[in-house]
Amino acid sequence: MTASLGFADLILINGRIYTVEPSQPWAEALAIKNGRILAVGNRADIEALKGPETRVVDLAGKMAMPGFIDVHNHIMMGGQAELFETQIPAGASIEAICAHVRKQAEIARHGQWIVANQWGADMITAINSEASLGKLDEASLGHPVLLRDETMHNRWVNSEAMRLAGISNNQPDPPQGSFGRDPVTGRLTGLLVESASGIVERTAAEAFTEEMGEAAVARAIETVNSYGVTAFQDAASVLPILKALKNLDVKGRLTAWAVTSLPLIEPSFMFGLSGDALLALRDEYRTEHVKPNFTKIFLDGVPGARTAAFHDAYVADAAHPHGYRGEVLVSYPDLVRQIDKSEKLGMGLKIHCAGDHSVTEMLDAVEAVRHFNGPTDIKHHIAHASYLRDEDISRFAALGVVADLCPMIWYPTTFLEGHKEVMGEERATRFWPIASMKATGALLAGGSDWPVIPIPDPWNGIEGMVTRQNPSGAFPGVSLWAEQAIDLASAIEIYTLNSAKAMRLDNEAGSLVAGKSADIIVLDQNVFEVPADQIADTKVLTTYFAGEPVYQR
Repeated sequence: MTASLGFADLILINGRIYTVEPSQPWAEALAIKNGRILAVGNRADIEALKGPETRVVDLAGKMAMPGFIDVHNHIMMGGQAELFETQIPAGASIEAICAHVRKQAEIARHGQWIVANQWGADMITAINSEASLGKLDEASLGHPVLLRDETMHNRWVNSEAMRLAGISNNQPDPPQGSFGRDPVTGRLTGLLVESASGIVERTAAEAFTEEMGEAAVARAIETVNSYGVTAFQDAASVLPILKALKNLDVKGRLTAWAVTSLPLIEPSFMFGLSGDALLALRDEYRTEHVKPNFTKIFLDGVPGARTAAFHDAYVADAAHPHGYRGEVLVSYPDLVRQIDKSEKLGMGLKIHCAGDHSVTEMLDAVEAVRHFNGPTDIKHHIAHASYLRDEDISRFAALGVVADLCPMIWYPTTFLEGHKEVMGEERATRFWPIASMKATGALLAGGSDWPVIPIPDPWNGIEGMVTRQNPSGAFPGVSLWAEQAIDLASAIEIYTLNSAKAMRLDNEAGSLVAGKSADIIVLDQNVFEVPADQIADTKVLTTYFAGEPVYQR
């Protein structure tokens, strides 16, 4: 063995190493050379690869496994939230939101924007009043204020922010979005839905520099490494994100694989170069660890704001016509054309579909493209495969479409409370049919949607998949569609090897086997030996990327 493989640079011994490889799920030791896994096996065989310069780490019985692969995050937004923004307390009332704003306003420099995340998706009705806007204006002390909701699709802003963005009471709603208006007076409330959000985001972003963007992404990489994430797919990669990722990789500071998703159509609440102009630049930003291999489309919005497209109508309200079911943002012929364009470029399409009608539309469009183009190994992702008609569940596997399972809310949350208000309890709680999809053979991949989810910790999502209960202790004793729970090994595979397959990184990452990148995490507990409701308590002790420790607790 020594003669054929040579000496290792690093050996991990005396561990419980979970490989996510069916042929050898557990090992005692692992050897690394030139950033790659040299061999996996028992201690004696691996120690035979020890040379005079080999470093040896004794895991002292600790569990190790492949680094997590997050199939869906927003890496720059995550870093921005940590470096330049603040977090509204979970479940905050109007009064608590305004108290948070006032606290920031009291310490902000003159004219500084106050940006905070994330008010609850169940707060739309309470926010949409002149009285609530008055409270926000008073708390802001004259500063412009931009507050994102927990879906990141909608905003609440104050009067000063609307003034700077040129939004006035007599202004019509923008295409694919709306301005919230008081149901009694008809006057603006500062609630911005979908594309209306982008109007103020664009104004606030004028102070955001390229250097700030790179700092935000660098901070975000440190954060995801600390949770054991060693590869991710940025879900909507505009030019500043591509620039930051490339610059960090060139400097040797990108300690994760980064797959990007280039918008084919400018997203309503993001902005910048998109479509053919952006696609033409993609290979300029390809590096060893940056893979601009996917495109991106938003096909609808979110259920809580009634902007997701469903087969069945929302609960009746005064602001929408009777029987309103939401709308798709791209016509069916255009969707077919965009899928075909992506495939001809060798790129998969990641598409946001929050309602069951938009999921059907995407599956129908893929089926049409398959009819004309024939089979392909290109992977298209439906994000988020959360509300599905029964007859669509089996179509994912048949069409080779990936179910991008995120955000990590496979359990009761305020998201869900917002859905109940607009969809009714029975429909709203048939949410995330993960076990049913798994049974069909669909490729299920795990994501966080960070910073929609405030902390990108995969163990939180994994416990939710196993228990269908909220790991935080909120909503005690309540399960979300308990029959859709899955086993722990399957949940880990969803967050490692399955995500690698979905991102076409499985030759590099996702399991611990000779030849792959040495992306490994060491844990403080063996998750297979603790009660299911303690899985989310797991902490990463060390994260290795390409054989080097990039995080140490």
